[in-house]
Amino acid sequence: MKVHNVLDYFKQITTFVFDVDGVLTDGSLVILPNGVMARNMNTKDGFALQLAIKKGYNIVIISGGSSPEVEYRLNTLGITEVYMKAENKLNILQNHLAIKNISATNVLFMGDDIPDIEAMKSVHLATCPSDATQDVLAVAEYVSPYPGGKGCVRDVIEKVMKLQGKWVTNTDIQSI
Repeated sequence: MKVHNVLDYFKQITTFVFDVDGVLTDGSLVILPNGVMARNMNTKDGFALQLAIKKGYNIVIISGGSSPEVEYRLNTLGITEVYMKAENKLNILQNHLAIKNISATNVLFMGDDIPDIEAMKSVHLATCPSDATQDVLAVAEYVSPYPGGKGCVRDVIEKVMKLQGKWVTNTDIQSI
């Protein structure tokens, strides 16, 4: 059996694909009196997402949920490839990669629950937060030490960018 170094996989990534609930959020919902379901997102994840976009990485969001507030937050970070109400994440991912001419060998997918598994299996680097379901943990090549909504997105973005020599510079800080 050949043993590989998962960090080598990070060196090939040009595209990040993230789920929302349980990855960009901690998975909890606060139901407000007007019926809006509020979520918490981590600002450190937000900084890393903005920096990755500035450095030329592709960021794609594929979520089974639907929230104008989440979509607005993602758009303010500069993320334009947002797929909500995703019933089949694998099909959406494959269609997106084909349209954009992106090879799955350059893609990292981070998911946390059963609807993410098939999409995770289809890319070069399947990742998950530390609090993902057991089924997801079983297929992930890399498990972040951070739980969903608590820095797991920052963790994988930072690893990729550091290994590729593209992590933050003073000029980057001033322009974000």
